[in-house]
Amino acid sequence: MPDLNFAVEGAAPIPFSAAPQLNFRLRITDSAGAGALPIPAVALRCQIRIEPTRRRYASAEQDRLLDLFGEPSRWGQTLRSLLWTHTSLSVPPFTGQTVVDLPVPCTYDFNVASTKYFYALEDGEVSLTLLFSGTIFYAEDESGALQVSPISWEKETDYRLPVPVWKAMMELYYPNSAWLCLRQDVFDQLYLYKSRLGLPTWEEALERLLDTCRERVEP
Repeated sequence: MPDLNFAVEGAAPIPFSAAPQLNFRLRITDSAGAGALPIPAVALRCQIRIEPTRRRYASAEQDRLLDLFGEPSRWGQTLRSLLWTHTSLSVPPFTGQTVVDLPVPCTYDFNVASTKYFYALEDGEVSLTLLFSGTIFYAEDESGALQVSPISWEKETDYRLPVPVWKAMMELYYPNSAWLCLRQDVFDQLYLYKSRLGLPTWEEALERLLDTCRERVEP
């Protein structure tokens, strides 16, 4: 019965996808080595988690992480593993080992914890844990009868994703932009404010409001 192991060898943005997406170069190796059986297919599932405790944070990064983890003095209690995403892949036939592209969908929605985390980082790497599951299809004997085996839930691997890779992907899809989702009643008020003042862009409406806020808080 095949025993598969997994390792990520790199990651890069997909330039012309319908939505932001990274490709993780995933090496799959059968631990049987030279005696490995042919594997016609693998239905692979993957859960990816962010491990915030495995890196240090600059002062500016700590400020931007307040929304997620609170004050740095409380990080001993609040810093916890974050679910980033789930993804899946149909692995084509191979024997022994293969390298495939694992697609990882991404979002720029700032209501999502993973987006807030990535956005807060200036540089360095994000420590990830990839947990695998799924089904292996293989022929165990000369009769060619297809066998089915589950991938053990113990199968996982770590990868350190460079922060510039994530930033380059978002710059590719949303150059000099960010997405903000608003509650409907708040949007209606902002729309009315913009219309009544005759402001041509949303940026000008928000800048006008920010200027008013600064005037109120300044001594």
